[in-house]
Amino acid sequence: MNKLIIDITNEKFFLMIITTGSTYNITCENTKINYEKLTIIINDFLLSKNLKISDINTIYINKGPGSFAGIRNSLSIVKAFNVAKNIDYYSYNLDDFKDEKDLSYENVPNLCKKYKIKKNLINPIYIS
Repeated sequence: MNKLIIDITNEKFFLMIITTGSTYNITCENTKINYEKLTIIINDFLLSKNLKISDINTIYINKGPGSFAGIRNSLSIVKAFNVAKNIDYYSYNLDDFKDEKDLSYENVPNLCKKYKIKKNLINPIYIS
């Protein structure tokens, strides 16, 4: 199973691919231009690892708190992947896991399972 983690709530946005044998990640500047190019950035990242979006089984997306524009754009893209490619997603918030000692992006899929984060449900948390 291939998993994609997207976090665009901070000063830099973060993408991670978790495959059966490897983990890859990149960070990019969190700018308006990169929001508009997010699908291209995701696609280029996947292609650099010889993957395509249809190879992804599940997406994990940080729903905030954070920038309204970043959260809105990333959630829209994940919803589009769900509709177009039938890719399930989990929308998490790092506060969901505040009692965890091993809080790392690599562990987000296991934490979503442990804390019973609901699949295909988004309730964003914006900073005003």
